[in-house]
Amino acid sequence: MTAEETIFSKIIRQEIPATLLYQDDLVTAFRDIQPKAPTHILIVPNKLIPTVNQVTSDDELAMGRLFTVARKLAEQEGIAEDGYRLIVNCNRHGGQEVYHLHMHLLGGEPLGGLLPQA
Repeated sequence: MTAEETIFSKIIRQEIPATLLYQDDLVTAFRDIQPKAPTHILIVPNKLIPTVNQVTSDDELAMGRLFTVARKLAEQEGIAEDGYRLIVNCNRHGGQEVYHLHMHLLGGEPLGGLLPQA
């Protein structure tokens, strides 16, 4: 894969199967194939942005859309009232595995502390 081609790019173009929950001209949302919580949805900008470090002011509308879509999906999934977590990882130390910026929407159970206790 080149820097401009990720598995998420193929999902956005619907070239490989995924459970799409939302798609518009800016973002696509789909269920994570290895969920870490009862609800685990990935929300990705349709434009390939490898990490948060490459976000520019031109991307602000898409970045905002990640949050409004997260809110909408949390409501649809029935997790908005009890609460949920939004995570964006950046680079290796941040835990990023796919270098196409994405937001994790997790919920459906108590998620505990932000980081494991030492």
